[in-house]
Amino acid sequence: MPETAISSEEVAKKLAVTDSWLTDEWITRKTRIVSRRYAAPGEATSDLAARAAEQALERSGLAATDLDYLIVSTSTGDSPQPPTAHLVQKEIQAYRAACLDINVVCSGFVYALALAQGLVAQRPGSHALVVAAEVYSRFVDFTDRRTAALMGDGAGAAVVGQVPEGRGFLGFELAGRGDAHGLIRVEAGGSRIPASAETVADGGHFLRMEGQDVRNFVNENLPPAVRTLTDAHGLTLGDVQHFVPHQPNGVMLDELVEHTGLEKAQSHRTVEQYGNMGSASVAYTLHDANLRGQLGEGDLVLLAGFGGGMSLGAGLLRWGGSR
Repeated sequence: MPETAISSEEVAKKLAVTDSWLTDEWITRKTRIVSRRYAAPGEATSDLAARAAEQALERSGLAATDLDYLIVSTSTGDSPQPPTAHLVQKEIQAYRAACLDINVVCSGFVYALALAQGLVAQRPGSHALVVAAEVYSRFVDFTDRRTAALMGDGAGAAVVGQVPEGRGFLGFELAGRGDAHGLIRVEAGGSRIPASAETVADGGHFLRMEGQDVRNFVNENLPPAVRTLTDAHGLTLGDVQHFVPHQPNGVMLDELVEHTGLEKAQSHRTVEQYGNMGSASVAYTLHDANLRGQLGEGDLVLLAGFGGGMSLGAGLLRWGGSR
């Protein structure tokens, strides 16, 4: 996590320039978010990613030179080129690893884990480092309460390798809906609308989101994906002991648990303290649950990411013990 905590009161003061009625009480009531972290000036996505990577390696007992693959999930990379994964590789000196970025926005950590599992399975004994990192504070428009109240910066990482029989990932369910791609977007800065003085002046490089439509999309599409995943492995929703979802906002999470039928599972949340960190949300929330000792040996954990694209990713994990 970046060191700088930004309270909802501070965000409300910035938004009040255009929405004079807006208060931190409104933000907390609508989102449950009390604070979030912002990267320091000069601190980029690769810096947060590298620190998370080093912590994951330390907990795994591996050195950076033991890595065969390095996958970074981010929609807020340091620059269009080179891939942020290569900047992280340089920082941690993981020079044996093949590196790549993926951008599936808030589903990215789950997608990256699925990719890492496949790579490790086809080369037994190999190890992949998956890092999810975002610096959304550079893409927030403080005249737009729909995004400015929600977004924060952060990173999380995990080492993927062989585990004992009966532990680790049981499977994944991934889906994309490009027909809904406009619900979450950064419109300028790519090959269709290149950066220019006009795009900067018009706010084309800021994150835009159709909040209610996003909520409806997730509530309609995530529950059947989760049921497909559990059915494929002969499990029921009642077998799931821990639910680790992306953290878009707290009110949406309350609804999602009910819509998905996971009331019996322990739902893990960090959104109140850290806001919406994009693809880093699932990674950091799983880490937080582990640190708190809430995950037991053999517990069934459901990871769920959802967001821009639109995209969905769910993974079932049989917990093998804490580090």
